[in-house]
Amino acid sequence: MTRQQSSETLHASSVSIGGRAVLLSGPSGAGKSDLALRLIDRGATLISDDYTVVTWADGRLEASAPATIAGRMEVRGIGLVDMPCVKSARVALIIDLGQHVERMPADPEMRSVAGAQVPVIRLAGLEPSAPVKVELALRMAGLA
Repeated sequence: MTRQQSSETLHASSVSIGGRAVLLSGPSGAGKSDLALRLIDRGATLISDDYTVVTWADGRLEASAPATIAGRMEVRGIGLVDMPCVKSARVALIIDLGQHVERMPADPEMRSVAGAQVPVIRLAGLEPSAPVKVELALRMAGLA
């Protein structure tokens, strides 16, 4: 049986690292845009700020920006800024910035997005080490 195309819009910023999409999810003020900006400073490319459309099509889960905000990012204290961006990237990982961070998490957590299972890592997005932790999580999962 062939799986049907499906999509959903998530309250998440997203960046491409090595061609793989990392979704930064969490409530307002959790540091989604701040972490995205710091990852961009380290070489990532913006996909979408604040809201990301995730679509399952052709056997792949892809992240993209809603047309109304593509190529733009809200930088707190500065305003809306035009940013270089990619149209889409294959989803690799969700970084959850809205939950308690365990010191030594037991088993990998998975979340269903547009009908596909995506690994979840919980981080404190405003910690100075958060961008490095995102890159390490991708590397440890064999995705970077």
